[in-house]
Amino acid sequence: MKKISILGSTGSIGVNTLDVIERNPDRFQVVALAACSNVDVIAQQARKFRPQVVSLFDTTKVDALREQLKGLGIEVLAGQEGSIQVATLPQADMVVSGMVGCAGLVPTFRALKAGKALALANKETLVVAGKLMMEVAAKNGCPIIPVDSEHSAIFQALNGEQSERIKRIILTASGGPFRTFTSEQLEHVTRAQALKHPNWDMGAKITIDSATMMNKGLEYIEAKWLFGLETPVDILVHAQSIIHSLIEFVDTSVMAQLGMPDMRVPISYALSYPDRIECDLPSLNLAQMGTLTFEEPDFERFPCLQLAHDALDMGQTLPAVLNAANEIAVQAFLDELIPFKDIPEIIRMTLNHHTPSAVEEIEDVLEADRWAREETRKLVTVAH
Repeated sequence: MKKISILGSTGSIGVNTLDVIERNPDRFQVVALAACSNVDVIAQQARKFRPQVVSLFDTTKVDALREQLKGLGIEVLAGQEGSIQVATLPQADMVVSGMVGCAGLVPTFRALKAGKALALANKETLVVAGKLMMEVAAKNGCPIIPVDSEHSAIFQALNGEQSERIKRIILTASGGPFRTFTSEQLEHVTRAQALKHPNWDMGAKITIDSATMMNKGLEYIEAKWLFGLETPVDILVHAQSIIHSLIEFVDTSVMAQLGMPDMRVPISYALSYPDRIECDLPSLNLAQMGTLTFEEPDFERFPCLQLAHDALDMGQTLPAVLNAANEIAVQAFLDELIPFKDIPEIIRMTLNHHTPSAVEEIEDVLEADRWAREETRKLVTVAH
């Protein structure tokens, strides 16, 4: 019986993880849950799965959660310290890191320091602190098993292959809802349009990231850290989201992982690795799918891709600034303070205003994140 702690239990990753666990009660047990602010959902989850500990990041709502869970014998924690306790709970064998954005950084880092196996869905953790995360994982012998469908596909296609046999990694991208939009059409994108992803059912932030293709830029950085900074990574637009990613080996053989676009598949693989478990989901029917299409990404229409490449190339604190600026700019768009086309421009200006510095400790990342959020908010205010 594998005991699981979940960071971000009320988000799409957390909900799908709990669905997989509920279908496999003989294999997995939930021991801790952490969420941001959704009292009703985490309370419902706690009543169903009966973890030892739950935590709510929003300290103003923790009393309401305690009231809902009164008499159940479940310890209720709050704030970042509560998330850290969920991530480091001694009874947990594995931590699922599904918190959105940089909020999951410190708890995920502490999980690795505590020697936990990590099912990683929070790509921002490696984007902002990849060097630190990989170092502490190696030091403590902690496996990092990716949950993002693309990185799970790479992980599966590698299947024990040595890094020197890899010629390149090919990350696939759906292209989001605006794949065929012209630059002029992108000038008039609405919030409602941007939130309608053609293939995946995701949270608002990651859906907007898919629309700007920043999601693929962040995944590019994540792939570099997970699979080797020297390994070439290309991006290929594949609108149907059936081929989740590919590996080309030095002999030009290509391995691809295919499947229906359902996050429960990579989640179940991460939870059960190195085993596989049955998933009560529809099988992939390629004959029914018919045609699979591929095209090069357009870095001019979707400049967030180039911003991510440049941030990783320059290194130091720039990836942390990129991520923080993106989070603030995306929220400003969701709040209808800025138009869609301003998201990459505001990120670019924040990066240009930043003086990069070395990342030696987690505090260096947190300071860069704090600075970038403050700077980006100023730029949003000016734009608004």
